[in-house]
Amino acid sequence: MIQFLTWVADRSRSYAETMDAWRTSCPRLSVWEDAVIADLVRLEGEGSRAVKLTERGAALLRQTQGERMTPAPALSARRAPALVRPGD
Repeated sequence: MIQFLTWVADRSRSYAETMDAWRTSCPRLSVWEDAVIADLVRLEGEGSRAVKLTERGAALLRQTQGERMTPAPALSARRAPALVRPGD
């Protein structure tokens, strides 16, 4: 789902482009349907309608990107393995 939201957020996408890229006949891989039902994306405009993130979708994307960008805690000096040279 996060990959889909990232793809939508990357640039303006038309409904047709979204369906071409993300449509599936497998009921287990319904990312488009799941995103619409969960109110993560919406359609805007007339004609070649645009697919946009909702505020909820944008918040979920920000949250997951923040989690991925949070650095892992550093090892303390006491826990870090010591380097020993042969002959020392």
